[in-house]
Amino acid sequence: MFLSVATTHRPATDLGFLLHKNPHRTQDLDLGFGRAVMLYPEATEARCEFVLTLDIDPIALVRGSAGGEGLLDHYVNDRPYAASSFLSVAIGRCLGAAMGGRSKERPALAEAEIPLDVTVAPLPVRGRSDLVERLFAPLGYAVEVTRHPLDPERPDWGEAPYVTVRLRATARLADLLTHLTVLMPVLDDRKHYFVGEDEVEKLLARGEGWLPGHPERDLIVSRFLKRRGVLVRQALAQLAEAAEPEAILDHAAQEEREAGIEQPLRLHERRLDRVAQVIAESGAPGSGTQECGVQGRGAKGAAKRVLDLGCGDGKLIARLIRDPAIAQVTGVEVSSAALARAERRAESLPEALRRKLVLLQGSLIYRDARLRGFDAAALVEVIEHVEPDRLPHLERALFGDARPATIVVTTPNRDYNVLFPSLPERQFRHPDHRFEWSRAEFGEWAERVAAEHGYAVQIESLGDIHPDFGAPSQMAVFSR
Repeated sequence: MFLSVATTHRPATDLGFLLHKNPHRTQDLDLGFGRAVMLYPEATEARCEFVLTLDIDPIALVRGSAGGEGLLDHYVNDRPYAASSFLSVAIGRCLGAAMGGRSKERPALAEAEIPLDVTVAPLPVRGRSDLVERLFAPLGYAVEVTRHPLDPERPDWGEAPYVTVRLRATARLADLLTHLTVLMPVLDDRKHYFVGEDEVEKLLARGEGWLPGHPERDLIVSRFLKRRGVLVRQALAQLAEAAEPEAILDHAAQEEREAGIEQPLRLHERRLDRVAQVIAESGAPGSGTQECGVQGRGAKGAAKRVLDLGCGDGKLIARLIRDPAIAQVTGVEVSSAALARAERRAESLPEALRRKLVLLQGSLIYRDARLRGFDAAALVEVIEHVEPDRLPHLERALFGDARPATIVVTTPNRDYNVLFPSLPERQFRHPDHRFEWSRAEFGEWAERVAAEHGYAVQIESLGDIHPDFGAPSQMAVFSR
């Protein structure tokens, strides 16, 4: 089995400091169940590639303790040849410091996101044909899967359950290695060792920061823990607790709780109407790029493909999808309950409109290849539900990676809160809000994000404007 990790970060040979492996030497390690060999086929300033190969002793699998469940009763199996939990163990033992994000010589680089190009072969995939994409794409990887025939001489036999996978992303090396060690056994749906409570702890540790909001979280947990019911329920319960701070956004619950405050202003409906109007007027239909890159705001027309990020139960979608110039509306929501309500709402639409709708479960703080290539995106009352220390991740994922031509962001204006008689002093409008910005704070944030990511931005008030405290809500329209 074969793992390749390459980078074009300059100097590319710094990869050796991250992996703690000298690019000018070949190294090998006896793992008990086989031997790992590590080398660098290429090590230049422009590009550096590290390769780990794992040669497993099939006799040792049966005779030794490494055999585990399901391997003791036979000698003939795919374990010596398939990238599976054996390769995950090898990565942990051979590259443990790298996976932990430690580098004495290059500590800043260990924390930096660098261009990475990874190949794993042959990787067993048991399940749907798109399973690799479903697991890796939400984490921000560009995924390339090469499928192989079961027998090249007998094409009628179909494809083998083994693929070559190539992943490309700008990411921390530690994150990439962690994702691989968790998701390779998930794709294989087998493990060569006993799974106990220590595996729950391992999964929670390695899944910190990405697994709670992953759209395939339940499948990952179930397969990683070999479907051991008690362990799966224990892990999911802890992950659900971890996901609560970033559970953006259940709009139905929000509207119920905020109704007593904002309803007299009919603010929610006015906000959605205005966002839909801005998106309809942004750019030209289907224009994502022009000669020098991108379409700016100002040309009349409608965005052809639109994202509703934190779509809730779909009230903005219901407005957008009726615009004949919009070909597709994709709603993204981390709450499965809210997505279910959006699906039920969509059932009442005519068939022609339902075909324009795509609903995805996903977290907005991770890069997601599914969200690239759109003309416009809306975040309506979303960012205030994100922990402040996670906002930079949302910014990088949306403005740096997805990069729609137009982005519309709305959020409450904290200055206006003193005018709500039912809102106690110094309290937020919703108990799940992590912050509420004043007009000055929102403007500073919008200007900084626009400058860092190559956007222009315009700020607009939403709702009736008070001479001292402004409007109850505020909107920023970013355009590339």
